[in-house]
Amino acid sequence: MFRFRAALGSLRGSWAYLSKKYPRVRWSIGALYWLPVGMAFTEFGGKVMLVTGRSMQPTLNPDDSRSRDLVWFDRYSICVNRKYTRGDIVALKSPSDSKLIVKRMIALPGDVVKTLPPYPDTEVKIPEGHAWVEGDEPFHSEDSNTFGPVPLGLIDSRLDTILWPLDRYGPVINPDLTMEQQKRRAQNRGPAWRKEMDEFDRERRRQARVVKAEDSSMG
Repeated sequence: MFRFRAALGSLRGSWAYLSKKYPRVRWSIGALYWLPVGMAFTEFGGKVMLVTGRSMQPTLNPDDSRSRDLVWFDRYSICVNRKYTRGDIVALKSPSDSKLIVKRMIALPGDVVKTLPPYPDTEVKIPEGHAWVEGDEPFHSEDSNTFGPVPLGLIDSRLDTILWPLDRYGPVINPDLTMEQQKRRAQNRGPAWRKEMDEFDRERRRQARVVKAEDSSMG
């Protein structure tokens, strides 16, 4: 016991000496101490991502193809709660090449979707454990109309908040709402009313292509 206390005291003395003489050592060890916490948060909490391309215009990168939105993706609701909602924008691994892509979830298992070209069938019923995803800008999107329904296991996270640019900072509203809910939200956002109504109209046209299953919720 005496030897253990002596060794512990020697270790503390060495650490104090190194911290004082070599501050970078202290910072490095401190970083290693917090690294598992950061990794766990990224794995189950969320992450910041830079979205490129035009497939989600005008919701994301609305100005031109060079614009890039910095956004916060929530992983907790997907990885832990397994909560999937029509209208959510999600990041998922592409079935074509496993790259991370950003699309909107428009249909869940049991739903019937009227497809868009180039999908070979005019309608498809979403099988169990799958979802139908599309880009908001169909002319610049490779989505389920190309590769079909995607396994829910490929979904990585759900878009929560736009961080940059600052003039569009704020939570991304799921347009799968009743008109009354949409009006109440728009009243609190002032000049954003027209933009939100336009998005609501686009979502209404998307929903007209989907016949929802009786069990309309997951998670």
